[in-house]
Amino acid sequence: MLPVERHRAIVQLVNTKGSIRVKELSQIFDVTEETVRRDLDNLENEGKVRRSHGGAVRIEDDHAEVPYLEREMANVSEKQSIAREAVRYIVSGDRIVLDASTSAWHVAAVLPNMPLTVLTNSLKVALELSTRDKIEVISTGGILRSSSLSYVGPMAEESVAQFHVNKAFLSCKGIHTEYGISESNALQALVKRKMIEIADEVFILADHSKIQVRDFTNVGSLNEVNVLITDAEVAKQELDRIRAFDIDIIQV
Repeated sequence: MLPVERHRAIVQLVNTKGSIRVKELSQIFDVTEETVRRDLDNLENEGKVRRSHGGAVRIEDDHAEVPYLEREMANVSEKQSIAREAVRYIVSGDRIVLDASTSAWHVAAVLPNMPLTVLTNSLKVALELSTRDKIEVISTGGILRSSSLSYVGPMAEESVAQFHVNKAFLSCKGIHTEYGISESNALQALVKRKMIEIADEVFILADHSKIQVRDFTNVGSLNEVNVLITDAEVAKQELDRIRAFDIDIIQV
């Protein structure tokens, strides 16, 4: 992990847990405690964390992840239509990955009980699929974020990296022709980055509210996306700009 990625992850860990000690961060990232202290000093100078005796504590910022229940209520009909379309691209025997987005949960909700392997960092997706005996569900494990009911952190990233899937079905906070795919949370972004890397095909599920939006943390470039599934409210000129990246676009 690059220092800048480690810094982002440290900030998200501190924001998630409220406080964290140097020793714990040293073990999580497999670096020396002296390196962690330098990281925390730099982050405090940037106003991202506040140093405490033996560690760091949270500073409230504008990049907190929107709680899952709040996201679950947004643009429900559009997400349901997008999910039904996404399921059309899933066939028996596929190995797929679903992220912790509400869009991915809608995919899980309408996924038929057929022979599949589903890798996910979402607690809700895993529970949704738990009663379907033909679907093998693999959960990444990791640090559980109560705000998103998802697993994040180095353990989740390493778990994802062990697998290869045919298709990744991911959502995001923004998809932008210059900035690419973005997220509000750095830890979520790092897990999604790994999901993109292990997939043969990448499907982005994004309703109109996410088109040409830039959020806090970059996940990947549009060159890595194969298919965008969105709703009918997106303007044609915006889709044409995205289509220029050789992305198949489906409107529902």
